[in-house]
Amino acid sequence: MDVTDDKSILEILKREILPLLSQRVAKKISELNLNEISGIEEIRMRAEKPLMIFKDGYDYFLGEMGLQKNNIRTFIVEKNDIERTLQLMSDFSIYAVEEELKQGFLTLKGGHRVGIVGRVVLEENRIKTVRNISSLNIRIAREVKGCGINAVKRLYSEGIKHTLIASPPGCGKTTLLRDIIRIISNGCSEINLRGHKVGIVDERSEIAGCYLGIPQKDVGIRTDVIDACPKVQGIIMLLRSMSPEIIAVDEIGSLKDADAIEEAINSGIKVISTVHGKDMDEILKKAGIRSLMANKAFERILILSRKKGPGTIEEILNF
Repeated sequence: MDVTDDKSILEILKREILPLLSQRVAKKISELNLNEISGIEEIRMRAEKPLMIFKDGYDYFLGEMGLQKNNIRTFIVEKNDIERTLQLMSDFSIYAVEEELKQGFLTLKGGHRVGIVGRVVLEENRIKTVRNISSLNIRIAREVKGCGINAVKRLYSEGIKHTLIASPPGCGKTTLLRDIIRIISNGCSEINLRGHKVGIVDERSEIAGCYLGIPQKDVGIRTDVIDACPKVQGIIMLLRSMSPEIIAVDEIGSLKDADAIEEAINSGIKVISTVHGKDMDEILKKAGIRSLMANKAFERILILSRKKGPGTIEEILNF
């Protein structure tokens, strides 16, 4: 399994993250040792509040002695740090990234995703932009190549099946989906699975992590990505223009999602998707999932947890 190691994370931070942070914040993070850097998932900057790091399932503050769990003598993020960081991330042109701001995030080179909150400006009941940005959540993109091979062997030894991957947040469903896509796109000689044409509708830029339209994460050689597009429109676009054999989408749930997925299935396309939920009872609370299950849309459902780390397969249900 090709997991990003500690030294690689250090290089990623130095090359792709620290140059885009304010000098004060970048300097503080650069003082961390390799052990503290290991496992970093998020860097959270909130104006006039402590700089925080999320790793290994815990929130940490940055203090005088590095990472600490208590809020004592910690490094405080200033409003200027957020403003400077946004300037660097937008290459000094907030206008150029205004479309992304409407969605509440930016995607950086390398596929890293930056969540943004502040004052929303509305125009005719639609989000025009976000001003007075007060918080940034920088999520470090980490690929886990190979994490999907066991799932692919168990699920698709007799061909691709309509598949739903379910888990609570933070249990690795998007990471697993990404690697399954990569393996299916490239082909898997271990189970004599040929490479398939895959279309991804990446509504929140989390699966492929596109930067300027180019996937920053390895989603396979036969994969086409529609980035930052609503799932319903994206599925229709792929059906009309790219002749995919498989369509992959993240975090479905609405009736509109269900209708689009039904259209894909009725067109002979296999669908692989994810949904939030810890078990069948929870995911069936979503109207779109209830509709899809009533129509027997999915042939396989994977339930994930974090019991043995993110991506733990708790159960595979066959329908």
